[in-house]
Amino acid sequence: MASLLLQKRLAASVLKCGKRKVWLDPNEINEISMANSRQNIRKLVKDGFIIRKPPIMHSRYRARVYNAAKLKGRHTGTGKRKGSKNARMPTKTLWIRRQRVLRRLLRKYRELKKIDKHLYRELYLKAKGNVFKNKRNLMEHIYRMKAEKEKEKEIRDQAEARRIKNKAFREKRAVKLAAALKVQKTPEIIKAKKEAEAAAAKDKDVKESGKDKDAKAGKKDAKGKKDDGKAKKEVKVKEDAPKEAKKDAKPKKDAAPAKKAEAPKEAPKEAPKESPKDSPKEAPKKEAAKPPKKDAAPAPAKESSPAPEKKKKEGSSSPAPAKSGSPAPAKKAAAPKK
Repeated sequence: MASLLLQKRLAASVLKCGKRKVWLDPNEINEISMANSRQNIRKLVKDGFIIRKPPIMHSRYRARVYNAAKLKGRHTGTGKRKGSKNARMPTKTLWIRRQRVLRRLLRKYRELKKIDKHLYRELYLKAKGNVFKNKRNLMEHIYRMKAEKEKEKEIRDQAEARRIKNKAFREKRAVKLAAALKVQKTPEIIKAKKEAEAAAAKDKDVKESGKDKDAKAGKKDAKGKKDDGKAKKEVKVKEDAPKEAKKDAKPKKDAAPAKKAEAPKEAPKEAPKESPKDSPKEAPKKEAAKPPKKDAAPAPAKESSPAPEKKKKEGSSSPAPAKSGSPAPAKKAAAPKK
C-alpha cells in the first residue's frame, strides 16, 4: 500500500485546514496515490474523493440555561458572590448607563419636535442633577409639563378673547352713548330735564322744611307739657280758694257780705296772671272753676240775710254792704228758692 502523506499535505494546503481534518476515500487509494500535484488534488476534491471533515462542536445549551436561571435570580446567593457590591457592579457604571439612556431619549424627542430646545436644556440639566430615576420617570415628567403648558396657553387665549370681547362691547356702548347724547341735546329734552331737576329740588326743600317743623313741634310739645303742669297747679289753687272761703264764712256770719264782695275781686285779679300760652284745653277748666263761686256766694247769703233786715227795721243804715254790692248776690240766691 502506497503512502499518502504527500497527497494529505497537498489536500490540507488546498482545503486550508489541518491534515487531521482531511479525509481520503479508502476505496480510491490507487487513484489518489497517482495525484502528485495540487491541480490533481483539486480534481479529486471536486470528484469527492478528498473531503474536509466538519469541526467538532462544543454545545452552549447548558451555558444558556444557566444564564437564564441567573437572570431570574437563581445561583446568586452569598455563597456564589466574590468581591464587594461596588466591585461586582460599580455605581459609576450604573450612572453612566442611566445618563446615556436619558440623554438618548431627550435627543430623540428633540429631533421629533416633541420638545423644544429650551425644554431639552432644562430636562438635560435635571437628568444630570439626578432628578429622574429611570426612563419612565423622565417620560411622565415630559407629558406633565406639556399638559401644563397647553393649559396655560388655553387660559391665555381665553383671557385674550375675553379682552377683545370686552373692548368691542365698550366701543359699541360708547357709540350708543354718543348717539344718546346727540338725541338728548334737543331743546325739548333739555326743558324736560330742567323741569325734572326743579321738581326734585322742590321735593328736597319740602322734606327739609317738614323735618324742621317736626323738630319745632317736638320742642313746643315739651314746653306745652311744662305749661300744662303750671296751669294745673293754678287751677288747683283756684279750686281750693272757695273751700277756704267757706271755712272762714261759717264762724263769722256778720262779716259774710264783706267776704262775698272780696271773693269776686280776687278772681279777676288772678285771671290776668295766667300765662298767655295756655292751650284751648285749659279754657273749659277755668269756666268749670267759676260756677262753684256762684254757689258759694248764696250759701252765706242765707245766713247773713236776716242781719241787714233787722238793721233796716231798727232804722240804722249800713253803708258798707251797699257799696260792696252784696244785695245783688242775695237776689240771685232768692230766685232759685221760688
